Amino acid sequence: MNALHNFFFSIYPYICMAVFFMGSLARYDRDQYTWKSDSSQLLRHGQLRWGSNLFHVGILFLFFGHFVGLLTPHFIYEPFISPHAKQLVAIYSGGTAGILCFIGLSLLIHRRVTDPRIRMTSHRTDLAILIILWVQLVIGLITLPYSLMHSDGHAMLQLGEWAQRIVTFRPDHTVLAGLNWPYKIHLVLGMTIFLLFPFSRLVHVWSGFATILYVFRPKQIVRSRRLDQPSAPKQPWRFMKGSDKNG
Repeated sequence: MNALHNFFFSIYPYICMAVFFMGSLARYDRDQYTWKSDSSQLLRHGQLRWGSNLFHVGILFLFFGHFVGLLTPHFIYEPFISPHAKQLVAIYSGGTAGILCFIGLSLLIHRRVTDPRIRMTSHRTDLAILIILWVQLVIGLITLPYSLMHSDGHAMLQLGEWAQRIVTFRPDHTVLAGLNWPYKIHLVLGMTIFLLFPFSRLVHVWSGFATILYVFRPKQIVRSRRLDQPSAPKQPWRFMKGSDKNG
């Protein structure tokens, strides 16, 4: 059991990170045509509007919240906020974002499963990655009661120390000793999502970050053209009676 624990929390993270970066680069280089979100908005957009907005707002908040919360060293925020208060902020803000994301993702899955047209045009990986994200959200919401029961911030400090050791190439699976099972499953499934990232439609997230550059690009002038007006002036044909004397 200790060997399995060591594999998942000391070795598996680096496997996932390597596949995440190298796989994304290889897919962009070799198969750019599939580098897209495969939107099904044209097929039916009613339920998509609510589901997509709730999902994206929730998932972006959760991603950046986890990123900052786990990778910010304790000594940086210690003078301003205690671990207890920081964990309560994470519980209520993350819980709210998680519920919004859960509702949106459930709408997206229901739409993709129940609409015959969307189901026929979907890849198997589309539904699979949505279900994996849904399960990950459920497990994340399950961790909230455990965090409330132990709101001293100790679990948060354990998770933060583990994540910071991973990114600084000092892995130590023993820092997670005594952590409740939902946290550990949440970590493993989260790393697995990064492992599957290059092989799914999630790669369009890279393009989403790249759109930030659009803010700094020069303005484009777009002119509309009425259908009854030609794109370029035509030379008028002049028919003069009797102009062709030989005709």
